[in-house]
Amino acid sequence: MEIKIGIQHAARELSVESALTPEEVATAVSDAISGKSGVLVLEDEKGRRVIVPADRLAYVEIGEQGARRVGFGAL
Repeated sequence: MEIKIGIQHAARELSVESALTPEEVATAVSDAISGKSGVLVLEDEKGRRVIVPADRLAYVEIGEQGARRVGFGAL
């Protein structure tokens, strides 16, 4: 699933491909914003971690969870 993170005072957004469910991402964002952790920590599909200070979050867009299409084909 693709997650896009907007950061205040940054020209570009972060894009992360993650195996997390939308509910897990929403919980992590809620915990970060509420002050429980102070930072948003997400892990991508390759095991890399993205850490963003919660007070710098502008938005988090959670994409659809679905299978990736491979190859060419007619719809």
